[in-house]
Amino acid sequence: MKRKLAAEIRTICWERGKVVFIDQRLLPDEERHVAVRDYREVVGAIRELAVRGAPAIGVAAALGIALGMKASRATDLAALDGEFAAICGAFAAARPTARNLFWAVERMQRRYRAAAPPEKEAGARRPAVAALKKREGFPAVRRRLQEALVAEAQAIWAEDMEINRSIGAHGADLLAAGDNVLTHCNAGALATAGYGTALGVIRAAWEQGKDIHVYVDETRPVLQGARLTAWELKREGVPATLITDSMAGFLMQRGKIQKIVVGADRIAANGDTANKIGTYSLAVLARAHRIPFYVAAPLSTFDVTLETGREIPIEERAPEEVTTCRGVVLAPRGIDVYNPAFDVTPGRYIAAFVTEKGLLRPPFRSALRPFLRS
Repeated sequence: MKRKLAAEIRTICWERGKVVFIDQRLLPDEERHVAVRDYREVVGAIRELAVRGAPAIGVAAALGIALGMKASRATDLAALDGEFAAICGAFAAARPTARNLFWAVERMQRRYRAAAPPEKEAGARRPAVAALKKREGFPAVRRRLQEALVAEAQAIWAEDMEINRSIGAHGADLLAAGDNVLTHCNAGALATAGYGTALGVIRAAWEQGKDIHVYVDETRPVLQGARLTAWELKREGVPATLITDSMAGFLMQRGKIQKIVVGADRIAANGDTANKIGTYSLAVLARAHRIPFYVAAPLSTFDVTLETGREIPIEERAPEEVTTCRGVVLAPRGIDVYNPAFDVTPGRYIAAFVTEKGLLRPPFRSALRPFLRS
């Protein structure tokens, strides 16, 4: 019997000229929706993990660029170009690993160029302000560019929602009734515009009426599994059990896990996948216990300009994420800390990628070829 999920989680959206998002730092204690009018607040939200998860970061960047440009009062095209470049640069610098962030910035840049007044000839300057005023007036040009960017950002948001549902539909067939499914970090509605990637697969299977159970890794050090994934699954009534990261191998050894589904932040051409720290350990354990290890991600997460995962930039975060938890000190003050936010799972450990276009199985380079340009 098919099931109906709880009301959809709206992680981030454009609303009446503002960007509205759930501040994920406050979950699970408080579900607070924050509305901002300044693009710098969106940059800060990405950097400080109020908005996190690769697809959600991409959507936030697109909406934030549109927000910043909507506020522009530039009086000529050169000034507008400068503002746009600065805003795009601020978002690109927010976090280094998630491919979706850069994909969204690049897409907004293409839209801006397409909507801008054409150059007279290759290498020539754009029309002077006086010429623009004669034709339509620069304020009209600026408004047209602003509207184009808002429309593009809203299209990225809408596409992400559709993509996640497609990922869920394609991945649900991988899960059977009675499966215990392990997931790591949060690749749910909160990591996207809504619905989710890895949790989208789980949601879709649950909606189909399959009786599945989810083991949720707490995901140290920021506890995205304990705070976010557990919150999403509990909210929707999907049976779930929270475990510490170090318990996963024991559960595999006891035969309590049949499938593993995780998300991704960047995927190289050979299938090497960057995801939240701890993912690589799970993949190695899965191989040792002959458990299928699946990665659910949109095609925008693939970066075929990178040959292998060795080229993926790995973000290192503040030591306080490890030594404290919500203000409570957990370790001796002054202790050295190494805090990489992600690790890289070799493609050889991945059974399949679940994308909006279907399942991609090894060899991944040839599987990707029909969908992506290098």
